[in-house]
Amino acid sequence: MDFGFAIQIVRTGIFHILIVSAPALVTGLVVGLVVSIIQATTSIQEQTLTFVPKIAAILLAIFVMGPWMIRVLVQFTQNVFRQIPGMVG
Repeated sequence: MDFGFAIQIVRTGIFHILIVSAPALVTGLVVGLVVSIIQATTSIQEQTLTFVPKIAAILLAIFVMGPWMIRVLVQFTQNVFRQIPGMVG
């Protein structure tokens, strides 16, 4: 196994991590922004108010996008396992 092959596997792994985590992160970002705008316009400065909608939205996003996330990670893992024979020697 050469150094370039290892770098390619790590780069692909990081890319998959970013792609799989994106739906939950973007959902949390959007919900947090909306709650912050609502808090600013209504002058409600309760710190715990932001957590409940964010947690609920992120869990919903994971529930909805979960099968896709699992499929992407399984395909990546199967691809890495298929490349194992080429790593030796």
